[in-house]
Amino acid sequence: MGKVTHILSCKKVTVDFDGFKAVNGMDFHLENGELRFLIGPNGAGKTTMLDVICGKVKATSGFVHFQGDIDISRKKEHQIAELGIGRKFQAPSIFSGLTVMENLELAMSQKRDVFSTLRARMNTVDSNRIKDQLDMIGLKDRSELKAGGLSHGEKQWLEIGMMLMQNPLVLLLDEPVAGMTDKETEKTGELLKEIASQRSVVVVEHDMEFVRQFASKVTVMHEGKLLKEGTMREVQQDRMVAEVYLGQRRDQDAISSTA
Repeated sequence: MGKVTHILSCKKVTVDFDGFKAVNGMDFHLENGELRFLIGPNGAGKTTMLDVICGKVKATSGFVHFQGDIDISRKKEHQIAELGIGRKFQAPSIFSGLTVMENLELAMSQKRDVFSTLRARMNTVDSNRIKDQLDMIGLKDRSELKAGGLSHGEKQWLEIGMMLMQNPLVLLLDEPVAGMTDKETEKTGELLKEIASQRSVVVVEHDMEFVRQFASKVTVMHEGKLLKEGTMREVQQDRMVAEVYLGQRRDQDAISSTA
């Protein structure tokens, strides 16, 4: 049997904020082409783990390895981004005064300033990349609309599209469906599945119905540690997980009703 190669490996990661361990000896491994959901109650350390992976926060101890042997534990945020790890925060970060198309153009050419990017003539390859991205995120018919006029869900899709224009190998998303309508949430789940066919995706999420619908593998954190990992069914049936979420033992549907 061949050796499993992880695109991302976090080993014994601890983040200590003046005596408070937001993450405490956490192990986390992500495979190529995997859509992984990271869940847990408030304060479990989920967002801090994403912060460590993208370099926003440095681990007090432990290691983060990318593509097997690249130690990114002490690298700066921009260095980690250049290696191929993209991070999206909960609130969308887009250029509201520019069109959807212009936002994607800028994302594709981040090393150029805004004005030189918008003045530059796109070659056929770049133009086709943007068209393909517009199709993927469902904004083809909105390409000439100012980004500020998009719905909340559309703004989230645009930012995801902007990140994808930079060709990350790993995409980190923090509560991407928060504030979305049911229809937008469904579309986002399908988009994440499509993205994961080409790269690895980690999603921190509190919407358990969304997780149950789209997750193949789930990692549960509690008090900065790994509590349980497996399929959604395995996680739902775990007594410790139910106790952590609800403070008492419940049946296998316990966490599916937790928002």
